[in-house]
Amino acid sequence: MFFDRNGFDNDLYIRKQTEQIERRIGQFDNKLYLEFGGKLFDDFHAARVLPGFDVNGKVRLLKEFKDQAEIIFCIGAADIEKNKIRADLGITYDLDVLRLIDNMREIGLTISSIVITMFHEQPAAVAFKKKLEMRGERVYVHRPIPGYPTDVNSITSDEGFGSNPYIETTRPLVAVTAPGPGSGKLATCLSQIYHEAKRGIRSGYAKFETFPIWNLPLKHPVNLAYEAATADLKDVNMIDPFHLEAYGVTTVNYNRDVEVFPIVRTILDKCTGMGDLYRSPTDMGVNMAGYGIIDDEIVKKAACAEIIRRHYAAACDYKKGRADLDMVRRIEVIMKQLDIKDEDRPVVTPALEKAARAGAPAMAVELPDGRIVVGRESGLLNAPSSTLLNAVKTIAGLADELHLISPLVLEPILRMKHEVLGSRRPILKLDEVLIALSICAATNPMAELALSKVQELRGCEAHLSVFASRSDGTVFRKLGLNVTCEPEFPSKGLYYV
Repeated sequence: MFFDRNGFDNDLYIRKQTEQIERRIGQFDNKLYLEFGGKLFDDFHAARVLPGFDVNGKVRLLKEFKDQAEIIFCIGAADIEKNKIRADLGITYDLDVLRLIDNMREIGLTISSIVITMFHEQPAAVAFKKKLEMRGERVYVHRPIPGYPTDVNSITSDEGFGSNPYIETTRPLVAVTAPGPGSGKLATCLSQIYHEAKRGIRSGYAKFETFPIWNLPLKHPVNLAYEAATADLKDVNMIDPFHLEAYGVTTVNYNRDVEVFPIVRTILDKCTGMGDLYRSPTDMGVNMAGYGIIDDEIVKKAACAEIIRRHYAAACDYKKGRADLDMVRRIEVIMKQLDIKDEDRPVVTPALEKAARAGAPAMAVELPDGRIVVGRESGLLNAPSSTLLNAVKTIAGLADELHLISPLVLEPILRMKHEVLGSRRPILKLDEVLIALSICAATNPMAELALSKVQELRGCEAHLSVFASRSDGTVFRKLGLNVTCEPEFPSKGLYYV
C-alpha cells in the first residue's frame, strides 16, 4: 500500500524531542547519558509505520546538539564473532558500526569512542578492535560483570563497574548507540555514571525511545508492529505498572524495560542519590513520537501493512533455518488480534496468480497510483528484472511490447556469464538489468525515459513468489522497494545464494 499522505509530522516531533532532551540535561550536573533505543540512522521501521517520519530524524536531532553532544558506539563481542546481520541492510553489525561512524562524521558529529561489550577475547572481536585502533579510533572493552544486573552491591563496586575502563567524555550530552539490540548500551551508560560519581560528577541517564509509543493504546497497531518487529527477542508490550501506581495514568512500555526498572533505579540511587527522580520506566524515556501523529488512520493502516511484511520475513527466516517457529507464531497471534491476513497485502495475490499461470517465479509491484504490474521469469530475465522493466514502462507510458534493452547489449552479457563466469543459469538479475538499461539509455531515448522512472518506485510495495537472491535483495533495499517473498526456494537444488 503506497501512502501519498503523511500521518506523521516529523518537524513537530523533532521540536518536542529536542525540548525534552534539553530539560533532561538540566536535571543533572550538565551531563546526560542518553541511550538510543532502535536505529540511530536508517530507521526504516519507524518510517514505514509512521508515514512522514524521517529515517534519519534522530541524527537531525543530534545535529541540533552538534556542539554539545558526542557519541559512544557499543557492539557486543558475541555479535561480532557470529557475524550478526542487520536484516534491513544486509550487512554485519561490525560493518554497520564503521558505516555509521563515517556517515556521522561526514555531517559533523563527534564520535567519542567504540565499546566492545561482553568481551572475553573472542578472536573476531580482537581482530575488530585491532582494526579500529590501527585507524586511530579509541576502543574500550567491557568484560562480563558477575551478578549483572541483579547483584546491585557487587555491580556498584570496584569489582563491578569499577573494573570497566572509564571512557573520557567532554560534552554535556553523550549519546550511546549501537547497530542493534542487546549490545550493552544500558550497562555502558550505568558504568559511566558510576565512574563519574566517584569523580564527583552527578551525571544522569535517560532513554531515547520511539517504540512502543507510551501514549498510544496497548493494542494500537503501531505498538503491535513493534512487537512484530521484535518477535525474535520475545518482547511484549505491557501497561507500565510503576507509572500507573505513581500517577494513576495508563501508559505503555515493554517487558524488558519494566523488568529492569527497579534495578536501574537502585543503581542510579547508589551512584547519584537521585533514584527518586524517575518513578517509572515511562519517566525514564524521552519519547514524543505520539505527539507527532497527525492522522491516526494512516498510521494504523501503515502499521498493519508492516506487520504483514514482518510475518513474511519471519516465515522466510524460518524456512531458511534462521529462526524458530515460535517467532512466526507470535506474529500470527498479533495478526489475529487485528484481524489481518497475508492476502490483505495487495501485491500478494497478483504475484501468486501470475506464478501459477506461468509455471515460473513471478513478482508484482504496486505503483504509486495504485496500479499493479506483474512480471515473470523468462529465458533471459529473472522475475524481479522483468517486473522492474514492466513497471518503469508502465510509469513512463511506454508500450508493453517495447524492448528497452537491445539484444546487442544482452547477448554479450549472457555469453560472458555463461562462458567466462561459468554461470549454470545465465539469466539477468536486477543489478545487471539496471546496468544494461543504463547502457542502452545512452543511445535510446525510450530507455532513457524508462531509466528516469526507476526512482519513482521508492516506497512502493512488491511481492515475489519465491525467495529473492542475495544480489536482488541488495538492489531492492537500495531502490527503497518494500519487498516480501513467499517462503519458497526457487528450485529444488540445495545451493542457493
